[in-house]
Amino acid sequence: MKALKFVGSSLDDLRKFPEEARRAAGFELRAIQDGFEPRDWKPIQAVGAGAKEIRIHVLGEWRVIYVAKIRDAVYVLHAFQKKTQKTSQRDIDLARKRYKQIGE
Repeated sequence: MKALKFVGSSLDDLRKFPEEARRAAGFELRAIQDGFEPRDWKPIQAVGAGAKEIRIHVLGEWRVIYVAKIRDAVYVLHAFQKKTQKTSQRDIDLARKRYKQIGE
């Protein structure tokens, strides 16, 4: 199983999700650690190679951007509530900045 590493404030941000959404995110992250794909995701190339976005549809729309292709860890770059149809540039920029921090 891959280690789970949180970059920046992503762990604190994830903890702010409602309990049901937080539980769903935890389930998906555990699956990724075990080598499986999450149930609902999409690649997010604007962040960097291999970056993906978990989509959680519980009590609103929630997103977790992560990278699992690097070394032996899953890096959670950003966790946030999505309030519009398109992911905001601010969220993409923050995830891209954190992607660069992990060395890829």
